[in-house]
Amino acid sequence: MEKNKKKTERRNKIRRRIRSTIRGTSKRPRLSIYKSNKHVYAQLIDDRDSHTLATASTQTDAIESELKDKTKSEGAKVVGAHLAKLAQEKGINKVVFDRSGYKYHGVIKSLAEGAREAGLDF
Repeated sequence: MEKNKKKTERRNKIRRRIRSTIRGTSKRPRLSIYKSNKHVYAQLIDDRDSHTLATASTQTDAIESELKDKTKSEGAKVVGAHLAKLAQEKGINKVVFDRSGYKYHGVIKSLAEGAREAGLDF
């Protein structure tokens, strides 16, 4: 139990440090990622207005059929591509990437690559 608490505290410390320098605007929102043991979630956030512009996750109904028989990393890539499509519909091409204290590998890297391949620039 103590090990998990230390990991969470470490990630939150890194997360606070990252968030002190990163700010999202309506023209260049912040791409924020959260992952749980089963799912991955991504949001485009305008920090100036405290408004979420777009959201996607492995629980989104629109991509649920694409996620059948896929690993968590493959699912994250689909989520990234779906979020990029939603962003482009709203006229957003550039974002600021916020990895939320997670290491840039595995699920986080897959989501970022999926979003880049679908047209988001960061």
